[in-house]
Amino acid sequence: MENVENKVIIITGATSGIGEATARVLAKHGAKVVLSGRREERLEKLAGELGDSAIYLKSDVTNVEDMKAIVKLAKEKFGKVDVLFANAGIMPAGNMSELDLKGWMDMIDINIKGVLNSMYAVIPEFYQQNSGHIIITSSRAGTTLVPGNAVYCGTKHFVKVMLQSFNSETNQEGKNIRTTTIYPGAIKTELLNHVVENDHKKMVEGFYEQFGLQPETIANAVLYAISQPDGVDVSDLVVRPTFEG
Repeated sequence: MENVENKVIIITGATSGIGEATARVLAKHGAKVVLSGRREERLEKLAGELGDSAIYLKSDVTNVEDMKAIVKLAKEKFGKVDVLFANAGIMPAGNMSELDLKGWMDMIDINIKGVLNSMYAVIPEFYQQNSGHIIITSSRAGTTLVPGNAVYCGTKHFVKVMLQSFNSETNQEGKNIRTTTIYPGAIKTELLNHVVENDHKKMVEGFYEQFGLQPETIANAVLYAISQPDGVDVSDLVVRPTFEG
């Protein structure tokens, strides 16, 4: 697809779900994908299937040195970085009255700090070359409130407003850096694996089973955002389950 071929794209959370599907779709359209995740065996398998279009590094978004290392790897192998898809995230849902402090902190570390660490590693490259594209997976939960997901909603609101503010800054600075926030609805991924076993999880699983979209739907949204020429607004892409129209 035009504007995608030979672009170098870093994907965090590439071991499953949206990240894996996006890597497959982008590689199919001629992009070079740089895969980041914590499960090395899955990264190795995916990169092997994608061939020369893919490289990987076992890396953790909560570690800024890991994010700097994957940017370095991309430059060494492919000579540049064109796009960051900051996609890694978790959702250990539950009412705040359950006092799941570890779950709260894990979401902050991955959903917020992980995005910031990824951006910290890539922004110097984008500023130096005066080009680049940062894409972040927020959520429909980042645009509303969801009982039983208060902290998750907060993390997704944060990345939405942060990226919007960053986009305003780059415009003021005259930098040619695009940003896209994607707001998936219910997507059938491993995200629900982090939800504690209770009645709330059973309700959510039923909702996802009935209305959930496949990860390839988001992958195609990422493809669309990257492929659009300058002047086309791709700052916000909402991907809804079919029942929402």
